[in-house]
Amino acid sequence: MARRTKEEAAATRAALLDAAEEVFLERGVARASLDQISRRAGVTRGALYWHFRNKGDLFRAMLERVHLPFEDLLNNLDHAEVGHRPLEAVRLGCHTGLKQCDTPRHRRVHGILLHHCERTDDFDPLQAKAEIARETCQALLRQFQQAEERHQLRPGLSPERATDLFHYALSGLFWEWLRVPDAFSLSQRGPALVDDLITLIGSSETS
Repeated sequence: MARRTKEEAAATRAALLDAAEEVFLERGVARASLDQISRRAGVTRGALYWHFRNKGDLFRAMLERVHLPFEDLLNNLDHAEVGHRPLEAVRLGCHTGLKQCDTPRHRRVHGILLHHCERTDDFDPLQAKAEIARETCQALLRQFQQAEERHQLRPGLSPERATDLFHYALSGLFWEWLRVPDAFSLSQRGPALVDDLITLIGSSETS
């Protein structure tokens, strides 16, 4: 019985997160209400509050369900394959992340982040978006600093500028993908862009 109750609770939580994705995407975060989300999930308002304290808590849980920190992508690489090549770690980490993002769920959540986040008096979803971008840039910067120490960055290019180049190029790719998501596959076009960026910023002596 306890196992069934636990499974039912997990199913209710998942249904609420699914409903939140749909309602946030349709109405925007600011205009979406918890009543609308609970009705869409087919549960009571009390069931929603059992799982989530407020809209901000629900929004962050929705992000956590799709967000894999870039640092984790790097840590999961085959270090025997990457060796002492931080640019190769960035390349492979980006490839993995782009493939994982090319799913309907990621498309919905990134679409919410890009197009449907409005600040309210008691909740700022843009802050969560900024935290994800800052976390990713910090992980990239550390890799590019290591590349500079190993003379693997193009002469004259600082780790900070390399980080900006990656951040803004990939942000533009995501924006274009979410604007017309059926126009191309993120997992097909994205890795080629990453490879070109690595070639641009890498030293000619990089092996």
